Amino acid sequence: MSLKHQSVHYTISCEDTAAHYLRVELIIAGVATAEVELQLPAWRPGRYELAHFAKNIQQFDVFDGQDQSLPFRKITKDRWQVSTGGATEVVVRYAYYARQRDAGGSWLDETQVTINFINCLVYAEGRLNEACQVRLRIPENYRIACGLAEKARVLSAKDYYQLVDSPVLASADLQHEKYQVGRSTFHLWLWGNVRPDWPRIKTDFDRFTRKQMAVMSGSQPPCFPSDDYHFILQFLPIQHYHGVEHHNSTVIVLGPDAEFETWYDDLLGISSHELFHAWNVIRIRPAELMPYDFTRENYFPTGFVAEGVTTYYGDLFLKRSGVWGLETYLTELNRTLKRHFNLHGRAVHSLVESSFDLWLDGYQPGVPDRKVSIYHKGAVVALILDLEIRQQTGHVRSLDDVMRGMWQNFGQPQVGYTLEDYRAAVEGATGHFPPGIAPQNTVQAYFDECITGNAPLENRLNRALNFVGLEWKANESEMTLQLQENYTVAQRENLSKWLDE
Repeated sequence: MSLKHQSVHYTISCEDTAAHYLRVELIIAGVATAEVELQLPAWRPGRYELAHFAKNIQQFDVFDGQDQSLPFRKITKDRWQVSTGGATEVVVRYAYYARQRDAGGSWLDETQVTINFINCLVYAEGRLNEACQVRLRIPENYRIACGLAEKARVLSAKDYYQLVDSPVLASADLQHEKYQVGRSTFHLWLWGNVRPDWPRIKTDFDRFTRKQMAVMSGSQPPCFPSDDYHFILQFLPIQHYHGVEHHNSTVIVLGPDAEFETWYDDLLGISSHELFHAWNVIRIRPAELMPYDFTRENYFPTGFVAEGVTTYYGDLFLKRSGVWGLETYLTELNRTLKRHFNLHGRAVHSLVESSFDLWLDGYQPGVPDRKVSIYHKGAVVALILDLEIRQQTGHVRSLDDVMRGMWQNFGQPQVGYTLEDYRAAVEGATGHFPPGIAPQNTVQAYFDECITGNAPLENRLNRALNFVGLEWKANESEMTLQLQENYTVAQRENLSKWLDE
């Protein structure tokens, strides 16, 4: 495939496996300015903190189209200013240390290369919307797992945003299976010392995929947001648990590989979570992230929607699709509740404040009783909201209606939403409540207590759980979620409608 008609293209050489350096070349054609500013992203979508990827660049040089050096200077930690001297083509060459083995990093050794392009590909300011191509110089026997179109070791993206949201794993040892749901093909790429039961995996993945598509499509024929999707799974010999969502793929890293059967439910949980991100955050995206600004923090108050709602639904879809039974689901839900109440039950910050402060210390323990987890508390308040809507509307509506509304109004047209938009979606799903509704169950009270405030959740949680015959017991000796001893026929029916519809 010729690259000459592309204005921006990259070549990544993956031969230096012993030193773990990727050799990157960027050619920018059609330059018409006296200066060009080059930026390496300061963070990556899905991890809302500054990552300082530039610390992994060992050497950085800039040339014109005749391979003559061009003067440049570094103007921030990850930005360079180049004086073109009238050159119409700028060539950038550098080495990037690929030694971060998780779902968000890049890794190079003698057996594989994993590249999250957001880590290591600089872009030219003002050229983000131009088509890009990446040529991979890798061994001939390597297979390529990636959500981008590929031909002759060249990956093509419509723009830089799509490029850096499409990680690649290449290796001679890749296993590959796929399944079809509607018009979309779902690929399962697997690297690691695991020989899985493929029929079982394909059946389980197919079931939760179909359920997600059915719920998000509503009355329409089930449809996925893209024609293809890639689960890129790495199984390591060490303890690991990490997943990152992308445009039409996810990278998931788990281990140890010798205990695959032990953590098979973890694989299902994280895979369902990441797949739901294809709707929620990849396309149903906060307005503050439209478009991504890769140079700095992108503060937003709705992280609890992006991650908390997704955490709740990831496990719920496994139960509703029949992949998990009731006992497994309640065990996982109990784990989520414990994580919130054990770690963050007394925290001062609200979910809105903790969402904003992701960029400060959201992924670190922080000082005691300061912030909550947008994942764990976000999932708990999503559970409360789902059950309260169901109770108030007799299961006519639920959190499903909230997320379908968000998809129709914001995700499909790719329009960013605000905190006020999410609240309006909740109000729209609740409709007109029956007369005499308790004041503590209004949308206003829910947001005051659960979202913008930091009121203790135990009482509100148990009121919601009582509707389906469950109770959360928490004291100094134990925390446990369980079925009530004498739950009624009505509670049993409500439980079934919630978990089996």
